[in-house]
Amino acid sequence: MLHLDTGNTGFMLLCSSLVMLMTPGLAFFYGGLVGRKNVLTIMIQSFISLCWTTVIWFVCGYSLCFSGDVHGIIGNLDMAFLRGVTLQTPSPNDTIPLIVFIAYQMMFAIITPALITGAFANRVTFKAYFIFLTLWLFFVYFPFVHMIWGGGFLQKWGVLDFAGGIVVHNVAGIAALASVLYVGKRRAADPGPHSIPLVALGAGLLWFGWYGFNAGSEFRVDSVTATAFLNTDISASFAGVTWLLVEWLTTRKPKFLGLLTGSVAGLATITPAAGYVSPAASALIGIIAGVVCFYAVALKNKLKWDDALDVWGVHGVGGFIGIILLGIFATQSYNPASSTGLLEGNTAFFWKQVVAVLFSSVWAFVFTYGMLWLIDRVVPVKVKEGEEELGLDETQHGEKAYETGAL
Repeated sequence: MLHLDTGNTGFMLLCSSLVMLMTPGLAFFYGGLVGRKNVLTIMIQSFISLCWTTVIWFVCGYSLCFSGDVHGIIGNLDMAFLRGVTLQTPSPNDTIPLIVFIAYQMMFAIITPALITGAFANRVTFKAYFIFLTLWLFFVYFPFVHMIWGGGFLQKWGVLDFAGGIVVHNVAGIAALASVLYVGKRRAADPGPHSIPLVALGAGLLWFGWYGFNAGSEFRVDSVTATAFLNTDISASFAGVTWLLVEWLTTRKPKFLGLLTGSVAGLATITPAAGYVSPAASALIGIIAGVVCFYAVALKNKLKWDDALDVWGVHGVGGFIGIILLGIFATQSYNPASSTGLLEGNTAFFWKQVVAVLFSSVWAFVFTYGMLWLIDRVVPVKVKEGEEELGLDETQHGEKAYETGAL
């Protein structure tokens, strides 16, 4: 039965709006990082997810995530087209209506596949991406939402993921790596970021929206909500400063782009732990994220993987270490519904977190690589070299972000 709490309901509607804002924020963030000829291409890949994922979510996505259970891996179609949802249907937290829970979870589904697009920037056809977006939701995102948040086997086993270390960042980042290895390198030289101010705007919107992403995952307003909010900011700030300092020592110059990228790495890494750890642990998680993600990107460069916008190094690695660090720092003193971590002697929980994130990494990689291979049999995944030279804005979409001479 629904016991409506207007404060919780209003808060969750606000959080849903904040998470929605992250997708346009991501479009700006990625748009600034690519060259002038591919700005609209990378931005439309985020915005089409905003529209198309909503359609799929309404038709069957929500139901596959949160309705019923098939072998602990996926839901069923009992709530397809939101069948049975009324004004009085309670959500898992019975103080907010199910329609609010549906909207909030939909915003997560929208941004997750959009994260992947930064990896194969400037070289994938829109038609192939559209098919990829659809299949990836069904075969990677929906199963992991169900397995960890919808009553699936990982949730029953005791795996914790507060706001999407596995469900969002790890699977998206590993999918990005699989995409890079399948699609291959760009053939046309990319001039690099065409607008760092645009990147800063995107990073600011992402950071702002992340408060709804993490704090909203408590699904009510209480002390844990406030802790998740504070932990989010602490980790992002410590990670941003750490990345800046490490890069400063390496290149002899403090890079604004490094500060922004480090902050996003800190946000991704704290996501699974935000409501389960102390503020002090969040600071340490931020520092670890700044160092590890910086060197993950350096490793990518050394191995010559053409992950154009460092999706693997920031989101894949950040989500991976965030899940493991949760296994170390989890404490019931900041959330009674949490587990205790390795520091409090709970080795079993730590190893569950390690196994879960290894499992999600393998699943995301295999399914993503396989999907791209199958799509390539039907629709060319990679654009032709001449189209890449000309820029995908013009060749794929017949539009230009800037007139000649602008910016």
